[in-house]
Amino acid sequence: MINYIWVFMIVCGISISFFNGNIEAVSKTILDSCQSAVELCIGMAGIYALWMGLMKIAKESGMVDKLSSLLQPVLNRLFPGIPKSSAAMGFVSLNIIANMLGMGNAATPFGLKAMEEMQKYNKDRFTATDDMCMFLIINASSVQLIPSTVIALRQASGSVFPAEITLTTLFATTCSTVVGIAAAKALRSSRGI
Repeated sequence: MINYIWVFMIVCGISISFFNGNIEAVSKTILDSCQSAVELCIGMAGIYALWMGLMKIAKESGMVDKLSSLLQPVLNRLFPGIPKSSAAMGFVSLNIIANMLGMGNAATPFGLKAMEEMQKYNKDRFTATDDMCMFLIINASSVQLIPSTVIALRQASGSVFPAEITLTTLFATTCSTVVGIAAAKALRSSRGI
C-alpha cells in the first residue's frame, strides 16, 4: 500500500512540475538528493561500525550477560508466559539491550528470533499472546540509554552537538515504554487474565 502512495506522490509531483515548467528544478533536486543520500550512508557506516564493534566487545566481555541478568527479574514479571531459562527469554533480553544501546538494526534479528521462540508457547498460531504483545510494545517504544542511530544521523547532517538529545531521548522513550506497559497490563487485567 505504501508503495502506491509513494508512486502517486512522485507522479503528482513530476506532473505538476512539468505543467508549471519546473521540470529542470525537479531533475536537479533528484540528483542532489541522490548525492546527499550516498554521503549520508557513507557517513553513517563509520558510526555503525563503531557501535557494532562496541556491541561485539560488550557481548564477548560478558557485559551483555550481566545486563541480561540485571533485567531478568523485570522481564520475568513482564513476560509471565515465557519460561525463565528459555531461548525466547534470552532473545528478548538481547533485543532490549541492543535497543537500549540505540542499535535498533542489531536488535531486529534478536526480536524476530524472540517472536519465533515465543510462538512455540502459543496455543493459537493466528493470535498473538499477551507476552508477544508486551514484547512488541517494549520493542517499539524501546528505552534508549544511548540513541546512537539518531546521534549518527545528526553527526552526518553536520550537527555541532549531535549527542545533546541523549537526555531528552531517554526521558521520552522511558515515558513511552511506561505508558505502553501500563496500557498492556490494564488491557490484560480488564480481560480477567
